Amino acid sequence: MYTPPAFRDEDKESLRATIRAARLANFVTATADGPLATPLPLFLDESEGEHGVIYGHLAKANPQWRVPPVGDALAIFMGPDAYVTPAWYATKQETGKVVPTWNYVTVHAHGPVEFFDDAARLLDIVSRLTDLHEGARTSPWAVSDAPADFVQAQLRGIVGLRMSVTRLEGKRKMSQNRNAADRAGVAEGLAASERAADREVAALIPS
Repeated sequence: MYTPPAFRDEDKESLRATIRAARLANFVTATADGPLATPLPLFLDESEGEHGVIYGHLAKANPQWRVPPVGDALAIFMGPDAYVTPAWYATKQETGKVVPTWNYVTVHAHGPVEFFDDAARLLDIVSRLTDLHEGARTSPWAVSDAPADFVQAQLRGIVGLRMSVTRLEGKRKMSQNRNAADRAGVAEGLAASERAADREVAALIPS
């Protein structure tokens, strides 16, 4: 990932927070026939290894797991993002030498991937994913709420993935390359937006 120094995020907790907050990731593998990618809910087990281990599952009918990967896999986690209009820059009034851009947060996790179909491991993965996304609900649904034989049948239709993270790249592009007046204008403009993601980005822009 191209990351100018001003936008580089090397704080481990910040990177992990972005991963935890992302509800859907893009899982990418390089193959001899070209890249393959699947949008997947993934989670990071921070207790394993230096950078953690990413777990998830994909449909058994998905050919991605059958094609041998070339090198490491890549999981892309996106945080909040927002379009930035030049109209918000103080510099626009001064020189007019401004262009549109995009502010965003992203983390790229790299590592070797293992695919598996062991039923016990799959049940653990789907249970942990379910608990993660159901946990905030007033009446959370649990995998154990479904009949056991039905769950086992569903597990036969998926394949688990385990990616030991060897490298994390973080990018937090939040107008750090603009002067204070321009950053203030962007923050003010985004804070007034009707889009929740825009307002979230506004709060991340440094003063």
